[in-house]
Amino acid sequence: MKRTPKNIFYHELIGLRVKVIKHTDESLIDLEGRIVYETKNFLIIASKGGLKKVSKKSGVFLLTLSDGVKVEVKGEKILARPEDRVKLIRKRR
Repeated sequence: MKRTPKNIFYHELIGLRVKVIKHTDESLIDLEGRIVYETKNFLIIASKGGLKKVSKKSGVFLLTLSDGVKVEVKGEKILARPEDRVKLIRKRR
């Protein structure tokens, strides 16, 4: 299934470009890079400054999909392990 703005919450985010646009840790705002790993509570972002561990719950992220479409995502909406978010698709059917 292709990632789209409507179904991004159900997909794994690894590999997507990301920019932190809001966060309680102000030093992370405007951090840009690629998501290289994801846990229930954190995104690991590879940026020019190295790997950064960013809390999902405290942030708002701008994700760039493979077709160039940008999607703003509140971290609390993706606050789950990737494999658990995928299971949500089955529950909604």
